[in-house]
Parts: sequence; structure tokens; C-alpha cells
Amino acid sequence: LFDVQPIDKTQRLNWKQLGIDTKNFDLFRKKSLQASIQSDLEDSFNQFTINEFFEGFAILITGQALIHALSDRLNMKFLEIAPMCKALICCRVTPMQKAQVVELVIKHEKQTTLAIGDGANDVSMIQKAHIGIGISGQEGQQAVLASDFSFGQFRYLERLLLIHGRLSYLRVSKFLRYFFYKNFAFTFCHFWFSFFCGFSAQTVYDPMYGALYNSLFSTFPILFLSIFDRDVNDNYSLNKPYLYIPGQKDEFFNKKVLIKSIFHGILSSLLIFFITYLSISNGKMIEMDLQSFGFLIGTIIVIIVNLQNALQIWYWTIYYHLALWLTILIYFLFHLTLYSTYLMKFFRTNYTYVGVAKQILFDPKFYLILILICVVLLLPVFIQEFYQMRFIPDETNKARYNQKYRYEEKARFIEHIRPKKHLRKRLPRSSYAFAQQEGWGKLITSGIMQTKKKPHTRASHDLNIHQRKSRIYSTNLTGTL
Repeated sequence: LFDVQPIDKTQRLNWKQLGIDTKNFDLFRKKSLQASIQSDLEDSFNQFTINEFFEGFAILITGQALIHALSDRLNMKFLEIAPMCKALICCRVTPMQKAQVVELVIKHEKQTTLAIGDGANDVSMIQKAHIGIGISGQEGQQAVLASDFSFGQFRYLERLLLIHGRLSYLRVSKFLRYFFYKNFAFTFCHFWFSFFCGFSAQTVYDPMYGALYNSLFSTFPILFLSIFDRDVNDNYSLNKPYLYIPGQKDEFFNKKVLIKSIFHGILSSLLIFFITYLSISNGKMIEMDLQSFGFLIGTIIVIIVNLQNALQIWYWTIYYHLALWLTILIYFLFHLTLYSTYLMKFFRTNYTYVGVAKQILFDPKFYLILILICVVLLLPVFIQEFYQMRFIPDETNKARYNQKYRYEEKARFIEHIRPKKHLRKRLPRSSYAFAQQEGWGKLITSGIMQTKKKPHTRASHDLNIHQRKSRIYSTNLTGTL
């Protein structure tokens, strides 16, 4: 299929070095196979033949041969060839050899290994791998007790990896990105405030707000996102196994994504603090003290980080809606209650934040500042997400589009009906036949084989006249209509 030669023989041999994209190669192979089947169906009427296509390589090695393959002289060659194959089957091997194969991959490859087994001879392999899965069956519970996960049948491994494992990685990645973002946005407002308080350790927030920020005011939306969020449904995940590849390459959370989240949090804190400060610095918009300024900053941070979390979710549910809007509502109700005069009279304490929430929340200028900051911080993020999804989508976004608008299904339907448009319609066969010898023409034209006509009677004559008149009447009526 490909005539390629390694560029540098000192480098490790792989498909990428040979300039072959395995994903595109698999798609090309499947399309070629489908085209072959379609052509065979169209060209052959009673015969069904399919041309054989290249399905990839596989290695079958026994335990005796594996002893030499795992030796110091050949183990790197064995590790170089094995990942280029579709499958590696080791038969008649000892439990120690199973563990040695896993150890070889862990030692020389930057990959996460998974081992699955159902018997006591698989325990060493399961314990050596990063993730061990035991199948509870007739061979005992040794593999289950030594594993990280266990289930009843081997076929559940597909759902564990392509659905639960992939979604778990997506959700944890979003959780970590949001965790760093919201905490840097919260903390760096203290840093900017320290320039105005002479680094005197004066806090800009209410102590009660600082205690409940991570436990109540920014927790429930990301919690429900981490439980219910998904990109595509289960069937689509099983039919598109290449969606699992971004998790293997750490595309959703890595050092670059971490630095981006930290920078986003620092930038958000900078804009929240200084836009609010410049809006009230001249005293014309809102006249406030330190407590009012701290409550204003804290309120804007809670709204911004929760709305930023809403821009990250892909699968909206009623539970997430309730978590998002109730969190913001609870924040306002909590501070209106905490800063009220009724609470001060009940506990007989002099709280410095009494009346602050009522003063800020009932001032229309506060909402003007809030809308301004939301537009400045959230609109660029929304535009970036839209542009990336619409014009430069990755494989995950393409899958979401295909599931929603069924692009691939429509394309397959068009490809299915397109060959039929160009097929020539078969003309009906003529009833005339030709022969090289003299046929029955003379006998037919002689009139001997003609049937004799029945004699006409008076009743049959009247019936024929009546049928002719009825035909003429129906013809005239049709013409008139």
C-alpha cells in the first residue's frame, strides 16, 4: 500500500516516522472496503464477492519465543515492533512473563497500562500495571481482590474505557481547570488590594464570605458538571473509539492548559478589581466604604466564576440549572440575612457589615458595573468558544456537531443513493425472437390455427350495441369535464 523507507535508522521505527497517519489510514481502509462491497453488489447479480483489504499486522508469540524476545538483546526490538501492530497475542506464557511484558512497557513507554484477568495466574500482571481489572468468574476471586476495578464479563471493558473512563477524564479536567481559575480570581483580588492598603494584611472580604466561598458559593455548579456533563451519548462513544485518543495524549489538561487557567484567573481578578475601583473612585457612581467595596468585589466574583463555569458545560440538565441559579440566589439571600438589622438585634452584636448588602443590591449603579464586567470577561470567552467550535473544531467538537446535526448520517445516505442516479435504466425485453431456421410462420399465416367465430344471436347483438353506446357516453362525459 505504501512505499516508504525510514529516514533515520537510529531512530525508533513507528508509523509517524514513516509519514502514515493511522487514523486516516483506518478511515481510508474502511471506505475502500465499503466501496468494494457496493461495487460488488451493483456488478454481480447472483454472486457476492468482496476484495480483501489490508487490516493491519498482528503478532502471535509463544512462551518459549517470548523468553528470547524479552532478553536484553531483543527486548527493545520487540517493544519497537509490537505497538505498530493491531494486536499482540502471547500464548502459553507463565504469570511471570505476563508481568514482564507489562513491566517492559512501563519502563520504556510513557503510557498508562491496563491489565485485565480472571484467575490467580493474572494477579502479578494486574498488580504490575497502572490499572488492574479483575473479572469475577469461575476461577476464583484472586484477580478481583488484587484489582482496582472488577466486573462480571469481559465485554464490559469497552464501556468502562470508551464511556466511563473517557467521561471521567473530561469531567476531572474541567473540574481542575475551573478550580485553579476560581481560586486565582479570588486570591489575587487580595493581592491588588494590598497595593492600596500598604501591604498591611488588611482583608478586602468579609471573613464569613472567605470561609464560604469554596464550600457554598462556587461548589455546586462544578459538582453537578462533574457528575452529569458529557459531549456525546453512549452509542456515539462506542461507535467513535478515536474520541478516546485525546485522553491518552492529555489534551484537556496538561501544563499548557494549567498555565492558561492560572493566567485567566489572574486576568479576571485584575479586571474585576480595577474596573470596580475606577467606577467608584470619583465618588459619583456609588459612595461606599471598605465593607461596601469588599462586598461589591465578592458579589461580582461569585457571579463571574459561576457563569464562567456555565460556559464550560456541554450537557445542560435541570439539575445543573438548579445548582447554578440557586447558588447565586442563595448568595444574595444569605448576605441580605447576615447583614440585616434583625440578626444584629437578635444576637445583640455590632457587626460592621450591617446594611451593606441592602445598600449595594438596591442601587441600580451596581448592576451597571456588574453588566460591564460580565461583558468584558465573558464575551471574549464566548466568542473564542464559538470560533473554535465553528471554524477550527477538534475531534470532540466534530463529534458533537455530527451527533446534533447528523452530518455523517446524511453523507452516508447521499453516498448510498449517488451511484443509483448514474445507473442506466434497463429497457424492457422485446417479445420477438429470431432464429436461423424456418419457423412456424407459414402455419400461423395460413389460418388453420385460428379459432372459429361463434354465430351471432339477437341477444348478443343487442348487448354489443349497448356496450358501444355506454363507451361513447363515457367518452363524451370525460371530454366535457
